[in-house]
Amino acid sequence: MAITDDISGVLAPPHPAGRPFIMAGLIALLLGFAFGAWLIWLGLVFTLFCLYFFRDPERHPPPRDHLLLAPADGRVVAVRPAAPPPELGLSTGPRWKVSIFLSVLNVHVNRVPASGVITRIAYRHGAFLSAGQDKASEANERNALAIRLPDGHEIAVVQIAGLIARRILCSVREGDPVTAGDRFGIIRFGSRTDLYLPEGVRPLVTEGQTMIGGETVIAELAHDRARHDA
Repeated sequence: MAITDDISGVLAPPHPAGRPFIMAGLIALLLGFAFGAWLIWLGLVFTLFCLYFFRDPERHPPPRDHLLLAPADGRVVAVRPAAPPPELGLSTGPRWKVSIFLSVLNVHVNRVPASGVITRIAYRHGAFLSAGQDKASEANERNALAIRLPDGHEIAVVQIAGLIARRILCSVREGDPVTAGDRFGIIRFGSRTDLYLPEGVRPLVTEGQTMIGGETVIAELAHDRARHDA
């Protein structure tokens, strides 16, 4: 079953954001019949890479309430207290931040961590440092979203450009209701996604863990609230 899931994930249909790149590769492949075999191979390799990079497999969020899910595939590179981006207008006190680094081999479609309403979206220009560096959260170009959960908690998700990434796409708007596991955007090529937990909620993951966007549980609100009250 695991092998079947891996194969279906690799062969998943591409995200719409990848269509222009895939078409460019196919055009180059066709032009190769007129201009030489080297262009055929270049177009073929580029097309296959884009089909793989922009793959958009279906994900199945856990059927439980009060969970915060991974907003992206990749490896956790930082778990530490930090203030959310000031442009979101959230409280400035430190809260737990989980940073996920996406290599070019990871699925790059971003997923909503929890059901709620988008209250703020703020885009900020910046640098293009390696997304694996912790200072990328502050220095790099980013798109930040604030989400208010049904119980009043507020979380922040930040799409961060990387060394190669030059394009952050976000498909939701302020005021939109969202459901845990929904797609909300994509970052082209290597990048990073940060999740800021509600104040008083601790993460259940550690640095080095591998995340599956829309499925891996990063925190549990009810569990943390009960533990805090105790």
